[in-house]
Amino acid sequence: MALDTLDYSVLIALALAVAAYFTKGVLWAVPDDGTKVVAESRDIVETVENNNKEYLIFYGSQTGTAEDYANKFAKELKSKFKLNVMVADLEDYDYESLNQLKIPVSLFIATYGEGDYPDSSLNFEEYLGSLAEGDLENISYTLFGLGNSTYEFYNAAAEKTNNSLKSAGASLIGEFGKGDDGAGTLDEDYLSWKENTLEILKDFLKLDEHEAKFEPSLTLTRLDPGEFDEEKVFLGEPDRSYLDGKTDLSLGPFDHAHPYLAPISFSKELFNSKDRSCIHAEFDLSQTNLRYSTGDHLAVWPSNSNEKLQAFYKITNLNDQLDQVIDLKPLDSTVSIPFPTPTTVGAIFRHYKEIGGPVSRQLLSTVKQFAPTENAKIESERLSKDKDSFAAEVHSKKYDFAEVLSLLSNGAPWEIPLEFLIESLPHLQPRYYSISSSSLNEKKTIHITAVVEAEKFNDSRLITGVATNLLRNIQLEQNNNDSKPWISYDLSGPRDKLSSFKLPVHVRRSTFRLPSNPSTPIIMIGPGTGVAPFRGFIRDRVKQAESGSTIGKSVLFYGSRTSEEDFLYKEEWPEYSKKLGESFELITAFSRETSKKVYAQHKLLERSKEILELIDAGAFIYVCGDAGKMARDVNNALIEIISEGKQLSKDQAHEIIRNFKTLNKYQEDVW
Repeated sequence: MALDTLDYSVLIALALAVAAYFTKGVLWAVPDDGTKVVAESRDIVETVENNNKEYLIFYGSQTGTAEDYANKFAKELKSKFKLNVMVADLEDYDYESLNQLKIPVSLFIATYGEGDYPDSSLNFEEYLGSLAEGDLENISYTLFGLGNSTYEFYNAAAEKTNNSLKSAGASLIGEFGKGDDGAGTLDEDYLSWKENTLEILKDFLKLDEHEAKFEPSLTLTRLDPGEFDEEKVFLGEPDRSYLDGKTDLSLGPFDHAHPYLAPISFSKELFNSKDRSCIHAEFDLSQTNLRYSTGDHLAVWPSNSNEKLQAFYKITNLNDQLDQVIDLKPLDSTVSIPFPTPTTVGAIFRHYKEIGGPVSRQLLSTVKQFAPTENAKIESERLSKDKDSFAAEVHSKKYDFAEVLSLLSNGAPWEIPLEFLIESLPHLQPRYYSISSSSLNEKKTIHITAVVEAEKFNDSRLITGVATNLLRNIQLEQNNNDSKPWISYDLSGPRDKLSSFKLPVHVRRSTFRLPSNPSTPIIMIGPGTGVAPFRGFIRDRVKQAESGSTIGKSVLFYGSRTSEEDFLYKEEWPEYSKKLGESFELITAFSRETSKKVYAQHKLLERSKEILELIDAGAFIYVCGDAGKMARDVNNALIEIISEGKQLSKDQAHEIIRNFKTLNKYQEDVW
């Protein structure tokens, strides 16, 4: 069978990827970020024994959440039981000798996409697939999975891990824990699992419990002028290559540890509203080798806002320490420093640590030891132990760390060790956006479409998203708009590296892909910013049509509030219709223009006959947007369409949809 251009491109890309892997560190440089402690060995047993470890925790993390929970669990084991604990990324080790391990193992496994393992854990998945009965009969483990119940394959990666370990003879300690981000209960799911598991481990390992006190795993040194080279102090840069002045920062590989500083060449407001905002931003790739495919995600690396930082510095009494240069060293060779050093206190909290996210009950239980008043300590204790009170008084109001501290102490500042803040607050993670451009049509730009998160609560507090408000701040400045941003940022970045409207970004590959054959029909459902990847899909198909390809029917179900306020890319769809003719159809649902709210899934049901015909013709189905309700409602609507149209039971129709998902004929990009 003859290979077409796309096939050759794929083969070449694979060849380059294999070459890059086997020559890593030999023919091309591995960025030294000054933080990661290189493992002594990829043999996990050798590393554990050389460091006299008494407990091992693995994590498989896609966005950093599983890593965060693994570290939380390690801190509890250390503080309560004085165990010498090692926390390890699954991608850093090999497992052939795992059955020789003489200590218990805990695993924190996130499920990504349609039941997939995180990208960094694929080697572990392959290892599990090679196991035979009895291969791990000496292993005892605990397991906590991080998943989303709105997905068809809920916690599938953790399920596969549990089944594979059991089949190989390993013994599960306690219950297999499942955290549900879809229901918004992930933190409470973890706490419930953790409390039960610690009690079981206490008996299983015959441990003595101690009063939990914070013990740093890092040594922090405050440096005086003359003890550091100012040019080598990190002010927010991701790694050393951004400081040396020699590295070509336009060259990759770009990933979660090494972003490209991409110029935003164009940005605009998409909403016609005083109270709501949606930003279209275009990132220029013309000076880099960074590339993407239609359907991928763009990771935007944010910083914390000026307003959030002011509140945080005030309540933690750090205002007079912001320029202090510090160095960090691990007390344990298996521990990684969470960001490059030496750095300043101000840079840590502006660029490296998450200060605006939700607070957990576990954080309250540990921070209480630093309470400035007895009442603040009592309140911290009460809220950390009372699940319902915490949910009503803290979680439901979306308080961040500074707001909770202020609430507990009536505004009195807390004296919290820097080491505690560094180790307890999560790392500031990139935010991911579905790419709304076409890699066929826009080879040297990436477009994203982001609704700005700015929600007012009853007490007039403004709850803001960290990255979307940064994008809006840039858009207003870039277009000389007189409107003021809801919150503001340092747009210049460390050492002015982000001036002229740049942001650090990298591309995350996705399986959200058009059929390889352009003539295959597609059904797209994407209300709100869920339309973003479908704009890219349609632009792909326009380009294919211009190249002479036969284009299959492309039906897009799109919904928003009104046709005047938030109809995204309203002026573009007629242009696509002109170019694609009858092969493209846009079906809209505006929920606030009729007495009864109508959503995209309702329109889907109205067109059930056409949908069934397209499915019978081999159509691929794509859903993008809210996982909590929309994706489930769309799934149920399609089950109803298949059930009624084919005279099948709901269970039989559900099985057909499930098979579509397994075959990638039903793809979801939901959050």
